[in-house]
Amino acid sequence: MKRSVLIFVAALLVGVSVVASVAASEGKTLRMAYDADPTSLDPHEQLASATLQLSHLIFDPLVRRRKDNSFEPRLAESWEQIDEVTLRFHLRDGVTFHSGRKLTADDVVWTFERLKKSADFKALFEPFDSATAVDDHTVDIVTKAPYPLTLNLATYIFPLDRAFYSGTDGKGRPKDAVVKHGASFASSNISGTGPFRVTKREQGIRLELERVADYWDIKSPGNVQKIVLTPIKEPATRVAALLAGDVDFIAPVPPTDFKRVQAASCCTLITTPSTRVLTFELNQDRVEAFKDPRVRKALSYAINREGIAKKIMRGFATPAGQLSPDGYAGHDPDLAPPYDLEKAKDLMKEAGYEDGFSVTMIAPNNRYVGDARIAEAMASMLAKIKIKVDLQTMPKAQYWQRFDARDGDILMIGWQSDTQDSANFYEFLAMTPDSATGYGQYNAGHYSNAEVDRLTMQAQTMTDEKARAEVLKKIERILSDEAALLPIQWQHLAWAARKNVNIEPVVNAIDMPYLADLVID
Repeated sequence: MKRSVLIFVAALLVGVSVVASVAASEGKTLRMAYDADPTSLDPHEQLASATLQLSHLIFDPLVRRRKDNSFEPRLAESWEQIDEVTLRFHLRDGVTFHSGRKLTADDVVWTFERLKKSADFKALFEPFDSATAVDDHTVDIVTKAPYPLTLNLATYIFPLDRAFYSGTDGKGRPKDAVVKHGASFASSNISGTGPFRVTKREQGIRLELERVADYWDIKSPGNVQKIVLTPIKEPATRVAALLAGDVDFIAPVPPTDFKRVQAASCCTLITTPSTRVLTFELNQDRVEAFKDPRVRKALSYAINREGIAKKIMRGFATPAGQLSPDGYAGHDPDLAPPYDLEKAKDLMKEAGYEDGFSVTMIAPNNRYVGDARIAEAMASMLAKIKIKVDLQTMPKAQYWQRFDARDGDILMIGWQSDTQDSANFYEFLAMTPDSATGYGQYNAGHYSNAEVDRLTMQAQTMTDEKARAEVLKKIERILSDEAALLPIQWQHLAWAARKNVNIEPVVNAIDMPYLADLVID
């Protein structure tokens, strides 16, 4: 009897081994080309799409958004409202970090507290009071007042391995330090709970990841075992690499190459509208004229947004006269994109700048679709009201350092609301800069309006959706009336892949492809 059992167990083990071997052999390698590398491995160093895209590969959020924008449980299996300021999250059991440690509620609390210290993320979590571990798998997140967007922000909580990031490195520096644009332990070392781990990184050249064998999400249909990410700055070169079969998946796809990709039998093109607004900020600390709202409005009237969308973007963008896209609570349909060249000239004359002046403009050349060409068009349009622009474009990694130093008179920035809500635009782009709270962190124009600040804070605690929408619309009208900044367009998204790479189920309007769920035939 014992011998029969042993034979059965041996046969079973052989069977399991064969299945595992087959599964391993079916694992695919994804070769993906994109416009630029994430500048750091620290998920809290920079509030940027590239950082968040990487976070979805190496870490897991408490919750994430489905394609229909609803919330999907991830590390939090469920949640419940305990009182008007407390949301309780119940964590998934049996989740381990890449270091081998088990995830507990203490890791979530530690991550929450680190987010509150990050210069880029602290404004997102300013409405929050605390995070408390109820037990090993339960976390209470408490806001300072009733806050309608707590679950929205849970999508930005990617628990870090607190033991991995604790202590000091070989140079005696704290491992948990958030150092922007500088060398730190966290900028080059990483441990999460996500589906992939980093195996090789050559900044600006190549990033390699391999699938974690014991990843908790066994229901995922994904069969990608290895990912090779290669930055290719030039859009045409990126498209050529896809069509030649050198890569399997590219993003973004420039509108100028849509027909080329669609005509190729090898590949699939997927496009979708986006809520990311592309805007320019006018640095009032460097240019005295920009303190005059008449001058700022003159610049706004001089910009032909419809022309940019039609000629440069080939219709693959929606001209913007405000920050909030259609469908957001703050969107005001009466705020159409302004364009009146004669009115622009009259305003310049009225403000005493009929003869114009000279400014610098900085913009990336590999961050947003058509970014450098849009900046060039802007410079040409401003020349018509005698504003001479010295334009400098540069790769994203260099650009963000210049932007953070406010090293330019006119600066380009794209912004997708982190909360999928209008207030996020104002918190980061329009509120008076405040290093203590993080509000105005990306307000490079140094625009300041006490009423905008007051109304934005008021909206944070409003739970009456209709009344809150009116407050948000009022903010949009103030920003428009004062030309606080210059919204140009809401950019659309485009991805392309080889026919056997099924990207449609994993791409989304927030531009965070869930590559762990990708199936390659």
